[in-house]
Amino acid sequence: MESAVPPAPVSTRFLMKFIMVSIVAAVVTVAIKGTAAYITGSVGLLSDALESTVNLVAAFVALWALAVSGRPADHNHDFGHGKAEYMSSLVEGALIFVAAAAIIITSIRRFIVPEPVEELGWGLALSVLATLVNLGVGLVLIRQGRKHRSITLEADGKHLMTDVWTTVGVIAGIILLAVTGWHWIDPLIALLVGLNILLTGWKLIRRSVVGLLDAALPEDEVAAVREAIEGVIGDDRVTITELLTRESGRQRFVQATVVVPGHWTVSRSHDLADAVEEAVHRALPETRTVVHIEPGPSEHPDEPRADAAG
Repeated sequence: MESAVPPAPVSTRFLMKFIMVSIVAAVVTVAIKGTAAYITGSVGLLSDALESTVNLVAAFVALWALAVSGRPADHNHDFGHGKAEYMSSLVEGALIFVAAAAIIITSIRRFIVPEPVEELGWGLALSVLATLVNLGVGLVLIRQGRKHRSITLEADGKHLMTDVWTTVGVIAGIILLAVTGWHWIDPLIALLVGLNILLTGWKLIRRSVVGLLDAALPEDEVAAVREAIEGVIGDDRVTITELLTRESGRQRFVQATVVVPGHWTVSRSHDLADAVEEAVHRALPETRTVVHIEPGPSEHPDEPRADAAG
């Protein structure tokens, strides 16, 4: 039998508010970094601004993914729309690759044709301001993403934190440029930024693909499910012969096969299945559980064996 889908700890609308904050932060940082790149002529700051532009596009994709993932199951999607969150992360990873390519090409051109960097003071000040905005929003998104098991929020937060470290690297390069006067440092920093962004994009794409392939729940969650089931069985004649798990965005799915004595009635087996589903729900909220009951050896061989309930 199958349990009802437990209510979500928080609404999708609540999570979407954090993405709206990310969108606002992305607009602000793009404006700040774009201004800094314009007044200084720094390719490092330009690369930083391009990455923030990717953040803005990715935030809109994340907003769409959360809206879709929050839809209930329908006639075409019996298990809901949770995998839309993986699509968001996948698109974000692809966008990062595009931004990285643009940054690397720009930095190589600047190696070939160097240009002076001006107004470093203003550029540094604006970059620090943009970094503080990304740092605050990124930490909030990561914390809320982990708290509510949203890969979309967490991925967006990690992307912002990568942007923070990118800006730190760019600022360090500009300071070295100001001290040494070596103009090749600016495109070098931009090149390193591009390579770092490529790595971030690869990690996001890899995680999304793993999720789309129905990866099992983490080991600690599987252990929690098994412990919850064993806690309600309370009978050494009842055994778990199969336990399958998978996750789809914020949704969890558990399938368990439980063997009961063959002489048990359908009603008794049904009650045990209900208890197992409720125990899993208490251990891992927002879990959809399917329990299949199989009859084992009967303790009363002269009695007909009851049909299994599942």
